[in-house]
Amino acid sequence: MYNNCMTTPMPQWLKDLVGRNKAALRSSAALNAQESIHHHLLHTVCQEARCPNRGECFNCGDATFMVLGDICTRGCRFCAVTKGRPLPPDENEPARVAQAVKEWNIRYAVLTMPTRDDLPDGGADHFARVISAIKTLTPHVKTEPLISDLRGDEAALKTVLDAQPDVLAHNVETVPALYQAVRVGADYRRTLTLLERSKKMAPHILTKTGFMVGLGETEEQLKGLLADLRAVGVDLLTIGQYLAPSAAHYPVARYPQPEEYRAWEEYALSLGFKGVASGPLVRSSYRAGALYARAMQSGLAK
Repeated sequence: MYNNCMTTPMPQWLKDLVGRNKAALRSSAALNAQESIHHHLLHTVCQEARCPNRGECFNCGDATFMVLGDICTRGCRFCAVTKGRPLPPDENEPARVAQAVKEWNIRYAVLTMPTRDDLPDGGADHFARVISAIKTLTPHVKTEPLISDLRGDEAALKTVLDAQPDVLAHNVETVPALYQAVRVGADYRRTLTLLERSKKMAPHILTKTGFMVGLGETEEQLKGLLADLRAVGVDLLTIGQYLAPSAAHYPVARYPQPEEYRAWEEYALSLGFKGVASGPLVRSSYRAGALYARAMQSGLAK
């Protein structure tokens, strides 16, 4: 078990930033969003993963819906989502998610999932039905599924892509040298293969990934990771600070300064990424619609 007393202390500027976002959770807009989540019996990754941006996003009418329950079959050492034995898929969930998207007047819906290694297709069919339900009820809404690695199942990936999302996201999370320590059950090459296959199978669907910094990676390892991601055609990228959910999770090695995030964003854009969001509290689904829009408006995402 890890002990965060050995972790580098969080700097005051970052504590202040997290505190301001937590305060936003008490606003009427954020409270209404949380009430709607409970009313529709839904889960959001904003809550399950204890995202530090949920106050800001709820105030903007954004949320990332977690489908297929809130229990994961893996136990990655950075993640706050509960590991255990999940319940079977809820057949009514696609309709409930679609109704919530309509009621919130969401224009860009991000959908994520816990890893479901207990299901033959990793949950791909259920995930595709959620996308289809949203498109049927609100055809104008853009969708971005943030999927697990589906155990490398190409047919399962095709099932999700056939639902015609606008972006296919799957997070690489960290540099390959840290996979064994940080990402239990995951495989770096399998992640790259999924992203590459998505681009080959559906070139018109943008691919997206995200990773954390502050886990102990080096600058050269980060540059190697970025080169690998561009080599498989990844379009959109997020970079954010790792924050340990508890003392039992993987410890934080360091807290990069804000100017480092700006430098990484500039470097990634110079490599050809079509859109990059980089900052201490950036998460994979943070203002995802805005990142997609910037890429489209720039004329780079075709």
